[in-house]
Parts: sequence; structure tokens; C-alpha cells
Amino acid sequence: MSALDEGTRLTGSNLPQVRHLQTEIPGPKSRELIARRANAVSASLGMAMPVFVERAGGGVIIDVDGNSIIDMGAGIAVVNVGNSADLVIEKVIDQVKAFTHTCFMVVPYEGYVEVCEALNHLTPGDHPKKSALFNSGAEAVENAVKVARAYTKRPAVVVFEHGYHGRTNLTMGMTAKNMPYKDGFGPFAPEIYRMPMAYPFRSHVDPQRCAEETLDLITHKMEKEIGLQNIAAIVIEPIQGEGGFIVPPRGFLPGLANFAKSNGILFVADEVQTGFARTGQMFACEDENVVPDLITTAKGIAGGLPLSGLTGRAEVMDSVHASGLGGTFGGSPVACAAALGAIQTIADLDLIKRASEIGKIMSARLLEMQKKYPVIGEVRGRGAMQAVELVIPGSAEPNSSATSAVVKFCQANGVLVLTAGTYSNVLRFLPPLVMPAHLLNEALDVIDQAFAAL
Repeated sequence: MSALDEGTRLTGSNLPQVRHLQTEIPGPKSRELIARRANAVSASLGMAMPVFVERAGGGVIIDVDGNSIIDMGAGIAVVNVGNSADLVIEKVIDQVKAFTHTCFMVVPYEGYVEVCEALNHLTPGDHPKKSALFNSGAEAVENAVKVARAYTKRPAVVVFEHGYHGRTNLTMGMTAKNMPYKDGFGPFAPEIYRMPMAYPFRSHVDPQRCAEETLDLITHKMEKEIGLQNIAAIVIEPIQGEGGFIVPPRGFLPGLANFAKSNGILFVADEVQTGFARTGQMFACEDENVVPDLITTAKGIAGGLPLSGLTGRAEVMDSVHASGLGGTFGGSPVACAAALGAIQTIADLDLIKRASEIGKIMSARLLEMQKKYPVIGEVRGRGAMQAVELVIPGSAEPNSSATSAVVKFCQANGVLVLTAGTYSNVLRFLPPLVMPAHLLNEALDVIDQAFAAL
């Protein structure tokens, strides 16, 4: 099957699924737009790839200079179903023709209810569930804290080293990394307590021991330093995203969830980056059969439109007083239509299985690279959420300069890659789940060449 045919089969996109450089990166048109951006847009906003997009689909981004760039970021795990997936387009167009906004709390509409029904069905656990919709992952997390405090009548929230939860005042306080997310923006909301994370690569012990020792330390600190009777919720990403794709060792998440349950604490899974088939399950906490009391979703939920969700046990979600949750644009009818298209696309194309296949290809290739290049300290991840942590060869010391060099090489050769990690030394790979295998392998070829060029 040709590259175009495979891309069309997976996404409906008619963009050729090839890497092609018409100009240098950035090209002249992108440079002109970058200059306009500098004059018009706040300098506080970053730019991972110095090009301006014109079209995108499948596994490629076409910039304004005609360069076809392989997308290994998916808009930070947002366009899991690809840019411009057929069902997303169709449902959005139909919805825009019908109406664009009423505010669900003023005049409700069926799409909102359908998305909540889908979330209640898809998220882990067979208990009665209810959902509420918002605009961003940070909003979903913030509302999870509000619900947890309302239900438990307790103030304290436990979060973790290397965790990321958003950029609002409360979620900045919950986020671990200072720069660039928190520096100069305090003071932050009180009653947030940070615990050690089970991080096998940096614990220098085997994974099982790491899980056991970290759990012992966490439970001791929660009991002695906070008081279990004061803790409303434990909030954790099943695989930490911005923190560097840290995969906790087996037993850690179930142990944490069981401890929470036995002490009347709500266990909140932040699945904003890991959700919607990304890890080879619909949600990452399913890997160890963890059933959270509350689960937050966003990013991959709506094929690129802003939408997020909070789903939880019905009695927990109903514990908030009437009109206690909401927002003008939360659960926009257009975003809900996109979400229904994205969720159906995941099912129709079996993208859960596809994510596992992508993961096998990526992890095998990255492990081969690790054998060749001592700068790669660890390869880790699950499904189509893979990363490499770069170190000074012969040590575990973070190597952020090598990370930057690999990124620049990849960009210059038409491959978009993202970084992450508390120490800015992690390359993270999040290809759209509809990326054709030949394109994925070509991107990995370029990444291999980038390491060789070091």
C-alpha cells in the first residue's frame, strides 16, 4: 500500500504521508510570520518548532513554505485521531450549522449529555458515574479538587514530585517544576502537599523496591506531616507527562489507591495527557486495574478542539451544591461534537490496538539506539507515549545540552520532537495514532541520525 493510501485509510487525509523539505527550516514565509509574531504576540509564549502550519493530517504538518514535517508531538497528545479526522470534521460542521453556543447551564443541548454518557461508560469502573465538562485540563483538575473538598469536607491535596497539572493558580501550586511554569507567579493556593515520586531510574534501586520504599515514605509523611483526616484527595498522573514520561513501577499506583480508599481519601487520576488510547489502553490507569474515584480528561478528547472532562463516582460528583460547578464555555456544543467524532474514530480504527503497535515499533528502535549511544540513560513509556532520558555518558547526570542538540537536528531535517522532564533532559514522542508505520520509522531514522551526530 502506498504512503498516500495508508494515510487516507487511517485518517481520510489526502495529504501525502511523506517527509519533504522544500526550503530550510524555517523557510522564508515562516521567518516572515515569526517576525510578525514577535511584534504582535507576547514574548512569554514559547515556540517548539520555528515554522507556521498551513495544513496537517495523518502524521504530517505542512508549513507555509511547503515543507512536509513528520509530527512526533500530536499537539502534545491532542490530535490522537490525527488533524482533520473525517468524523470530527463532519460533526463539527453539522453542529456549527445548527448553533455554536447557548451555554449548557442556560439552555442545555444533547451533545453535552452524549459526551458525559460516553465518559461515564469509557472510564474505569462499573459503578454509577457522572461527569461535568470544562475547557482545559487545568480546569478539570481544579474542579476535581473542588469536588473532592466538597465531598470529604477536608482541605489538603497531595501531589507528587515531577507532576504537572496546569497553569491556573491552584494547578501551578500542584505542579512541581518551577521554570517555566511557576517562577514569579506566586503566592500559590494553600493546603497542597508534595510527595516523592516512584522514579526507578533515579532511585538507583530495582523497580519493586522503589515502589515499596516510596509508598512507605509517602504514607508515613501523609500520616505524620499532614494528618490523614485532613486529606481530601491524592492527585497523580498514571504516567507523568511534563515531568518526563515517568512510569511508576508496578504496584505503586494500586498501593496508593488502596491506601486512599482505606483512609477516606479520594484517588484522582489526572489522565489529561495519557487518556484516549494514547498508552495502548483507553486510560493509563487501566494497566493495573486501578479504578479512580475521579478522573480528569482533556487533550485527546476532542480531536483538537478545547474540551475537558471530570468524571467520578455519582455520589461524589453530586455532592456539590447546585450551580457550584460550571463556566460559560465549558462543554461547548462544537467541542462536544468534535469529541463524539474523535471517540467514534478511536473505536472505528481500533486506535487502542494501533497505539500498542506504535509503542512496540518505537520502544524497539529506541532500545537499539540506547545500545549504540551511551548518552541515552533510559528508554521508557507505554504505547504511543515513549521517551528517552539523556545523561552524561557513564553517569545519571542530566544532559540537557544533548537534548537540545537532538531537537535542533530533528527540526532541521523535518521531524518535530518535544522535550520534557524536570531536568529538561527528556525527549518525548507522541505521534498521532493514525501515523503510517513507514513515516514513524522514517522519523526514528532521523532521530537515530541525530544521536549519531552528537
